[in-house]
Amino acid sequence: MTHPEIMRALSGLLLGMFTAILSSTIVTNALPQIIGDLGGGQSAYTWVVTATLLAMTASMPLWGKLADLFSKKLLIQTALIIYVGGSVVAGLSQSPAMLIAVRVVQGLGVGGLVGLSQVILAAMISPRERGRYSGYLGATFAVATVSGPLIGGVITDTPWLGWRWCFYIGVPFAIASLLVLQRTLRLPVVRREVRIDWAGAALVSAAVSLLLIWVTLAGDRYAWASWQTAAMVGGSLLLGALFLVVETRASDPIIPLRLFRDKTIALTSVASLFVGIAMFSGTVFFSQFFQLARNQSATMSGVMTIPMIAGLFVSSTVSGQFITRTGRWKYWLVSGGVLVTAGMGLLSTMRYDTPYWQVASFMALMGLGIGMMMQNLVLATQNQVEPKDLGAASSVVAFFRSFGGAIGVSALGALLASRVAGYTEDSLARLGGPQAEAASGATGSGAIPDLDRLPGPLRTAVESAYGHGVADIFLFAAPCALIALLLTLFIKETALKTTTGGGSA
Repeated sequence: MTHPEIMRALSGLLLGMFTAILSSTIVTNALPQIIGDLGGGQSAYTWVVTATLLAMTASMPLWGKLADLFSKKLLIQTALIIYVGGSVVAGLSQSPAMLIAVRVVQGLGVGGLVGLSQVILAAMISPRERGRYSGYLGATFAVATVSGPLIGGVITDTPWLGWRWCFYIGVPFAIASLLVLQRTLRLPVVRREVRIDWAGAALVSAAVSLLLIWVTLAGDRYAWASWQTAAMVGGSLLLGALFLVVETRASDPIIPLRLFRDKTIALTSVASLFVGIAMFSGTVFFSQFFQLARNQSATMSGVMTIPMIAGLFVSSTVSGQFITRTGRWKYWLVSGGVLVTAGMGLLSTMRYDTPYWQVASFMALMGLGIGMMMQNLVLATQNQVEPKDLGAASSVVAFFRSFGGAIGVSALGALLASRVAGYTEDSLARLGGPQAEAASGATGSGAIPDLDRLPGPLRTAVESAYGHGVADIFLFAAPCALIALLLTLFIKETALKTTTGGGSA
């Protein structure tokens, strides 16, 4: 494809990517009000995010394998249609359970959009030139991430709209992407007679789902050391072992295990898992920090996250341009790992009354690092594989990144609920009085508090608890960023290929 043809098709891909990321970020600042209106608590808050990540993670390998077998254009259009259906029904939700269930459907569509965008980009453009265009994907990711919370906050704070429009607003973008791709995307179609590895897809989905359910409920519904933990962790490990057995015997496995014989693919996959923990911990829990620890509106909460997104935007765009110009990419991976680790370590020191300029500086460091690592881990993987494995390899990296995000959101969400309850009880115990006991009971139940209804001293206690609790999330997530950094040191830099090698549509 010529550059003008690539840019026209890329416009449709970028619209699809914008839609996918928008659906994940637009609810972050609206979630406190959504969960409050639907009568949910911290567990429901976490699961509204985790449900989408879970479905996205579990479906990515299947989307990637289908992309190696069938028309990529038809598949991404199917993902857009699934997303539209899920979004419309999500806006009609009447309970936390209904919203969580529909978010699963949304996640299936988002998994296709995120995974297939990388695959289609790789089918159109050689690895050497791909850095520049991958930078466009990274920039779109940044724009959608920053505009999502802002749009969601404005919608939530506008009385005649309300939070339900957070789900409806992505529909026009999805429809526009569908139409643009229909007119501009032209890839060769190669028909292959194969059997889809449905057993592998079911087993990996079940193993991931069971593990996430355990992480979310442990420490709340039952103790971490309990028979439920043993049963669910053991069940997840058993399903994972069965998945490996099935994949070794499948004629066309959903995740070709032979890919992991390549050291680069193995390292980038594991590094992506830890990058996912870092990336999603920032985008999900900052809204609670600004709204519940600093008593900001949903709109201002979005504005205050701009430094992180600006860093991501700049680093993903600039690194892509330099990689295309020089062909060197490892420097950016290692530098990104250093910045993410430093940013998260510094964020673990913040409190509810920390000056905003300090928090903004820490967020910017974190964003710069994520922007350097996210797209370039995919690029390093795609550069190692044959065209026939392009879809599977791309989706494997995306799978591990989303899996890390889902595990991180679930585990860190449970940690936040526990820490906030503990810090609140400690503060209120020092205050004493019947009002303190009532407030302690409300926060200890896992409900999202309404700060405006609390007297001054009690509100300060709750704000302090959320500020300290969110900081603890980054304290636990920073070692994950450090592990990602260490893994990138062992990735061997190889010259970027100058051809796509063709492949199926």
